[in-house]
Amino acid sequence: MAPMDLRIFTEPQQGASYDDQLALAQRAEQLGFSAFFRSDHFLHMGDGDPLPGPTDSWTTLAGLARETSTIRLGTLVSSATFRHPGLLAIQVAQVDAMSGGRVELGLGAGWFEAEHEAYGIPFPHKRFGLLEEQLEIVTGLWSTPVGERFDFTGKHYTLTDSPALPKPVQDPVPIIVGGGGPKRTPRLAARFAGEYNQSFPEKSIVVEQVNRVRAACEEAGRDPDSLTYSVAFVACVGKDEAELARRAAAIGRVPAELREHGLAGTPAELVDGLGALAEQGISRVYLQCLDIRDLDHLDLIADTAMASS
Repeated sequence: MAPMDLRIFTEPQQGASYDDQLALAQRAEQLGFSAFFRSDHFLHMGDGDPLPGPTDSWTTLAGLARETSTIRLGTLVSSATFRHPGLLAIQVAQVDAMSGGRVELGLGAGWFEAEHEAYGIPFPHKRFGLLEEQLEIVTGLWSTPVGERFDFTGKHYTLTDSPALPKPVQDPVPIIVGGGGPKRTPRLAARFAGEYNQSFPEKSIVVEQVNRVRAACEEAGRDPDSLTYSVAFVACVGKDEAELARRAAAIGRVPAELREHGLAGTPAELVDGLGALAEQGISRVYLQCLDIRDLDHLDLIADTAMASS
């Protein structure tokens, strides 16, 4: 069985500065995690202290691109509701160049209406068509040969005589499509994605959804094994029950619930959980670390999970 690809994923809108994110990304790089990913949100969720306020994901990743050297960087996921595809293609290509070709783009339809209201961003209630056109535009701009022009006419966007510049360093930039939809999402993944992700799924349905995406690939004439299949789960690990309880409390959760719905418990339990996912066809896991300042948590995960994989 191939080694599991382990990535660190965090939610800075819950209260994190750029410097907090930099410290986490640099520690993740030092420990050998393959990537640092962040959410793309502008509003704190739930109770707790929202300070210092949100940070923009692509501005943050641009900074990290210059202050890291090997770790891959990306979003899980940028929202089609507040990222115009023409501008997004420019931003991602530029950060890809700034990082020397280490960027990945997770792109989704968006869901958090309150953050749109808080910052005056329109929130269309039918968003799937928006996402599909964005994927067409971003990939179309990047794949247009230098010296040629790109045009697009859709229901939501029109691009006319675009020089389709700049180009990213990578060809192609890996695109991540995720979600649990039974039909349309698998088709989008089969058409556009290098990776299909399930974020916080019920563990019992992981295989079922993977199989839907594999079937969509076959229907589209694509090799299902050409996609990477990934999941994201909250990670909460302690060397003993006391440490586990302390880390769970720090993120407002309880160990029993985290064990059921996340990757939580002792280091041995984490290893077992990763092994079970590997048996379900998952080769990449995003470990959502919600206490962004707990760098010792990354050390513990690396000492056990990285060694086992």
